[in-house]
This record gives sequence, C-alpha cells and structure tokens, in this order.
Amino acid sequence: MAKIIVITSGKGGVGKTTTSAAFATGLAMRGYRTVVIDFDVGLRNLDLIMGCERRVVYDFINVINDEAKLAQALIKDKRVENLYILPASQTRDKDALTLEGVERVLTDLSREFDFIVCDSPAGIERGAHLAMYFADSAIVVTNPEVSSVRDSDRILGILSSKTRRAENGQASPSEHLLLTRYSPERVVKGEMLSVDDVREILAIPLLGVIPESQAVLRASNAGIPVIIDQESDAAQAYSDAVSRFLGEKTPFRFINPEKKSFLKRLFGQKEREVA
Repeated sequence: MAKIIVITSGKGGVGKTTTSAAFATGLAMRGYRTVVIDFDVGLRNLDLIMGCERRVVYDFINVINDEAKLAQALIKDKRVENLYILPASQTRDKDALTLEGVERVLTDLSREFDFIVCDSPAGIERGAHLAMYFADSAIVVTNPEVSSVRDSDRILGILSSKTRRAENGQASPSEHLLLTRYSPERVVKGEMLSVDDVREILAIPLLGVIPESQAVLRASNAGIPVIIDQESDAAQAYSDAVSRFLGEKTPFRFINPEKKSFLKRLFGQKEREVA
C-alpha cells in the first residue's frame, strides 16, 4: 500500500505547489513509484510547474465522475522514471470533489504506487480538507513570517482532529515542518523569523529549510521541478528534505549566514564603491 503525503499550508503563496512538485520528483529520483495529485480544483497550476500542461486531456474530476479511467488521466513524466501527475480540473469548482470519489481514486493508486503526494489548496476549505483527510504524513509549508506561521498552526489543529486517522482513534498523520524562502541574512537584520522561532511556535519536527532562491522562479517558469537543478541551493535543500523524510540523517544547510572569504568581502566592497 502506498504512503499518502499531503503538502499543506494555511496561507497561499508559500511555495506549496513548488514543494509538491519537488518532493514527488525527489522520491521518484530515489526509485520510488510516485504520483502527485493536484487538489486545487478550478485553480490548477501543478501541471505548469511540472511542465505537462499541454498533455492534460482528462483530470482528477473526470476520474471521480467516471468520465475517464484513471490510466487515461495519469500523465507520465518525461524526465524522471517512476513519476506521474494527476492534474486538477480547470473548469469545475471544489464541490466536484467528494469524499467517496477521492477515497476510490486513492485506493486505486495505492495498488500501483509507493507514494501518493497530495498538493493541497491553501486554507481550510473543502479541497484542502479532502487533500489531508486520508493522509499518513503531512508536510506543513510555511514562510518565516508571523501570519504564515499562525495559519500553519491552525492547519495542525485540523490534522489532529479532522482526518480519517483522528476519526478512527488512530494517531494523527505524522507532521513535518518545511520552512521556505528563508534568508539567514534577513533574520540577522530582524526582517523575518528565525528557524528556532518557527520551531518554538509550531513545535513539530523540522524537515527542511529552503533558502530564498532565484532558482525556484527560473524552474517554475521553465516547467521543471526545481529539485532537478542539482547545482542550485534550493534543489540541494529539497533533496536534503527528501532524505530526512526517508529516515536518513542529513545535516541542515542554508540556515546560517554565508561566511564570505576575504576576497569576496574585498571585491564586494569595491563593487559598492564603484556603484
């Protein structure tokens, strides 16, 4: 049976879909058969970040409504073996998602895959609730700012009380914190919360810290999951997070300000003087 992972957040725009694409790709790169599902009905963009928007013929809602077979809606990634995408509908609304339909699709996928990654809409509406309802694990994505962290705390409350596991008296889904758009230099200036600040507020295990990076925007615009660009700091940070999720002991990077060498400081000073 597959392990179901929900990528969730309380606030929009924190990098949740970027994380879903990167995390699913990272698992597939490790050899696990992985499918990533877009639960954001009506506002889909996972297919854009995965670079398969022109290949969408049938979608998640078509499968739920028996308008298409699951095999017809699944899109096989062209770059990474073992990776598949199930896109959301762009023309329906979130009421088209039903508990019974989602359960049936997840059950069918569980027979074929090792991991099912659910890209949840932000917030607490129907699509978000259904994305997390069947989860075994939850990756809570947050930015290092007070409003984002506060909203993530609310999501943790839902995970502990409104999932199938909670209703059945089982342990709630395992919770993992992923901190995105982190800048140690801005933390030093007091412009954003530190890793320790966020951990103290949310009190869940830290899975990864993704640095503020232009590589994320470049990858999204190119339709390539950022984790594929292994030269970038963001890709390395996502790869580290996947390793930790799989139980590997991996030290954290990109948490402390970069220590510049004497030459870097010297040339940086000269550039400022010229400017």
